[in-house]
Amino acid sequence: MASRAGPRAAGTDGSDFQHRERVAAHYQMSVALKSEIRKLNIVHLLIWVLMAAQVTVSQLSLVSHKVVASPYQWEYPYLLSIIPTVFSFLALPRNNISYLVISMISAGLFCVAPLIYGGMEMFPVAQQLYRHGKAYRFIFGFSAVSVMYLVIVISVQVHGWQIYYSKKLLDQWFTSTQDKKKK
Repeated sequence: MASRAGPRAAGTDGSDFQHRERVAAHYQMSVALKSEIRKLNIVHLLIWVLMAAQVTVSQLSLVSHKVVASPYQWEYPYLLSIIPTVFSFLALPRNNISYLVISMISAGLFCVAPLIYGGMEMFPVAQQLYRHGKAYRFIFGFSAVSVMYLVIVISVQVHGWQIYYSKKLLDQWFTSTQDKKKK
């Protein structure tokens, strides 16, 4: 055995590391992908909480509509986007393929579809804002359409990466289960 201060064990030149066990590549990839998906889920959770707060504050009239604008129609179905995140969080600890598939499919339905609809719903208002400089809805002094388009751009990227990494993770899990069946 080599120690920090002492000599190396007799009969070894340091090249005897090749026999040691290593973690299989698909396990390393699985851990890395799970970490990325967790980070994206946390970012989505933050976006969802901000969206839910805006809808709640507006619906309960806690502040004036001049401070926080009333929500657009697409924001209500987007609140269902918490469902894919919950399934994703449930799928990761035990490598549950079913939950991950449900998460991916519902992400398209509850996350991406409302964002596409929101982009189309707000387009005429955005066009009016940039052509004539007139905004009628505001969120803390900023035009609501600009703020919500920023939310849409960030959300589309988050959900796109979530689906991409989930697909790669699913492929890793299928590879490892296929390898186990062959043995």
